[in-house]
Amino acid sequence: MRIIFMGTPDFSVPVLDALVDAGHDIAAVYCQPPRPAGRGKKDRPTPVHARAEALGLEVRHPTSLKSPEEQDSFAALNADIAVVVAYGLILPQPVLDAPARGCLNIHASLLPRWRGAAPIHRAIMAGDAQTGICIMQMEAGLDTGPVLMHEATEIGPDETTAQLHDRLSTMGAHLIVEALAKLPGLAPEPQPEAGVTYAAKIDKSEARVDWSAPATEVDRQIRGLSPFPGAWTEAEGDRIKLLASRLADGQGTPGEVLDDHLRVACGTGAVELLRLQRAGKGAQDRETFLRGWPIPVGTRLSSE
Repeated sequence: MRIIFMGTPDFSVPVLDALVDAGHDIAAVYCQPPRPAGRGKKDRPTPVHARAEALGLEVRHPTSLKSPEEQDSFAALNADIAVVVAYGLILPQPVLDAPARGCLNIHASLLPRWRGAAPIHRAIMAGDAQTGICIMQMEAGLDTGPVLMHEATEIGPDETTAQLHDRLSTMGAHLIVEALAKLPGLAPEPQPEAGVTYAAKIDKSEARVDWSAPATEVDRQIRGLSPFPGAWTEAEGDRIKLLASRLADGQGTPGEVLDDHLRVACGTGAVELLRLQRAGKGAQDRETFLRGWPIPVGTRLSSE
C-alpha cells in the first residue's frame, strides 16, 4: 500500500521500520520539527526524522496542518492510507479524509480506557493489571474512533513505563502490519460508551513522592514516571530521582530508610528502591548508588 507515516518519538520508530520491511511504499514521513536539545541547544531532529532520513524517505515537519496549502500538499501524495502513531499534532478533517482508506492510529491502551496523551504512564500509575495496543480508525474526536484490531498484554509487577513502552512499541509494529494485510476484511467496532478514561499529559508536579501514601501508590508512581519525568525525593537536602522499585514488607515512619538495601517505609507498607539518580549524575542500580553515596538506616527521605 502507499502509506503516509506520521509519528515523532522513539515509540514510533519500530512501526516505521516494520512498514518498510513489509514492503509498503512510504509516500512521505510527517513528524514534529527539530527542536533545540543538548548542552549547545542546537536543533535536533526527532527520532522518526532521523530514522526516515537514514531510510532515504521524504520527511515533512510542518508546525501545523491547518492551512489549505499544507492540506493540499498532504492530499497530493495520493496515499492509500495514513498510519499515525504518537505524531503530536491534531489532524484536521481534510487531512483525515485525504487518504483513500482514511487514517489509522496505533494507540497504546485498550480503548476506551486511557484515551489521550499518556496512556502507558497512567495504566501503571492506576495499577492496571493489563494494557495493550489498539489499531483505530481515526475521526475528529480524541481517540474516539472505531477499533479494527487490538492485542492485550499483562503489566508486570515491577515493570516501569520505559519497559512497557518498548514492549508496546514492538506490539504496535507487528499489529499494524497484520491489520494492513487484513484491512479489506476487518470490521471496525465502535468503542463502548462505558469505561472511558482519559490519560492526561504528565505534569512535573506529580513527580514528588509523598511517603505518607500507601506503598502500592508510591511504587506505582515510581514505576509509572520512570524514566520521565522521574519520581523524586530528597535525602539530606539532595534531590534523588527514583527510577525503579518494588513492594516490600516493613513499617516505620513514612520516608524512613529501614535497612541497608533502601527499603523505605510508606504510610502503609514499604517499597524497595532499585534504581536511583542524583542530580547531575547518571542513573545507577541500588548497589552502585550506595557505594558512591551511602544512605544510613534511619535516614528520613523528605516529602515536603
